[in-house]
Amino acid sequence: MRDAFLKGIAISLLLIFSVGPVIFTIIKQSINHGRIGGFSFVAGVWLSDIMWIILSMGFGEVVKTLMDFKIPIGIAGCGFLIGMGIYFAFFKKIKPRRLQEPIEIAGDNISSNGKGTNFFAIFSSGFLINTLNPAVISFWVIMAASLSAVYSFNDQVIVFSTCLGINMLADMGKVLGAGFIGKKLSDHNILLINRISGVLYLVFGAVILSGIIYSLLKN
Repeated sequence: MRDAFLKGIAISLLLIFSVGPVIFTIIKQSINHGRIGGFSFVAGVWLSDIMWIILSMGFGEVVKTLMDFKIPIGIAGCGFLIGMGIYFAFFKKIKPRRLQEPIEIAGDNISSNGKGTNFFAIFSSGFLINTLNPAVISFWVIMAASLSAVYSFNDQVIVFSTCLGINMLADMGKVLGAGFIGKKLSDHNILLINRISGVLYLVFGAVILSGIIYSLLKN
């Protein structure tokens, strides 16, 4: 049990310090929509992770079937990332906060622009970005397969529960930290962060897509 717990900590650290589109989106959503927006996004990511873990552990044949469609899923994910990248890099507008009347929502001072925020859409974007990421699929499937060869089912539950628990705490810290920083940023800097985030979406999407195309041509 102790070994399984330590294994879960090790995997969580790997996830916490990995660089991908999700971490930048957590920061962006928290700055744009306050803590509620940030937590809505990470909740979608958590649901996606839990889904892939459950499928990988208990429905091996289902996952194997899904892996046969890894390339279409990857292409769809890349298209989603690139589309979001184009929107945030070139079309997303930030309404000046000095022209807005701030309101209090769940302890956050969020502008009145937040009244129309669709938090379910933010939650869905977190779920889709994570679910359609071929790297995420491969990570959980490979991790579940390797752990099943060494650990019992109960120990695997401990490993994944520890990993997810620590990762969730880290995501909460990112949301709270980004929300605090966002209150100190100027409108220009918030717009710049959105632009940078969009460019990163484009880069990640293009890199993954080029890898998929290369593998197809190689075969």
